[in-house]
Amino acid sequence: MSRLRSFAEALIGLLPPRFQPMLRWRFIKFGLVGGSGTVINIVVLYLAQEHLLDGIADFHMRLNYSIALAITVATISNFYWNRRLTWRDRTRNTQQPALLLFAKYVMAAALSIVVQTLLTKWLALHLHYLIANLISIVLASVVNFIANDKLTFRRQPAKIPLSGRGKR
Repeated sequence: MSRLRSFAEALIGLLPPRFQPMLRWRFIKFGLVGGSGTVINIVVLYLAQEHLLDGIADFHMRLNYSIALAITVATISNFYWNRRLTWRDRTRNTQQPALLLFAKYVMAAALSIVVQTLLTKWLALHLHYLIANLISIVLASVVNFIANDKLTFRRQPAKIPLSGRGKR
């Protein structure tokens, strides 16, 4: 894994200095988790649409349920793996219950979905819609990463020991 990390660090070193901190190893792990979530989303969507929910005759109704199930499963998976891998150092000693962290995670995901949707629609006025969507996915991923880094899995402030308070 150290070769991969060295290669990634070399690529990041080519970027302007102000963008480098965000793209360190944590962002790479975030991207890998997101990639796995995309695969999960597609697999669950296919299985639900073609097998699990095939009792629903109306294609569009079945598709709505399949999409909802796929997004739900992928979001839960992404939360689990981001908590275990990407921000592991910040979740070990947190006082926040997992359900609260998950709610914050879902809000960050919703924000990035809105950003992706709006950007895709705007860029599609000037570019092919698939290229517009690809650019929007990348930019929305950055928004999602920042929201999760600063809100969901933010650094906990250092605790002042009780024995150090109030002494003069």
